[in-house]
Amino acid sequence: MQARITIGFRPGVLDPEARAIERSLHGLGFTEASGLKKFKVIELELAMTDKDAAMARAKEMCEQLLANPVIESYTVEFGDPA
Repeated sequence: MQARITIGFRPGVLDPEARAIERSLHGLGFTEASGLKKFKVIELELAMTDKDAAMARAKEMCEQLLANPVIESYTVEFGDPA
């Protein structure tokens, strides 16, 4: 089962890299760009067929390694690879 995990900072947590990208876009003349957010996307294959069990396992992975639950939130989606 193909899983896509998207990880980003929680609201209120500063993202200096996203802020730097936004400033650079403005410097290049893209002044209409604002509110930039940066995310990590992790795609992986789970050798499971039960979607509920796969979701639980993916959440365990996020909580233990892939995301920092103190400052990051995540979403897990299942489907075919893009």
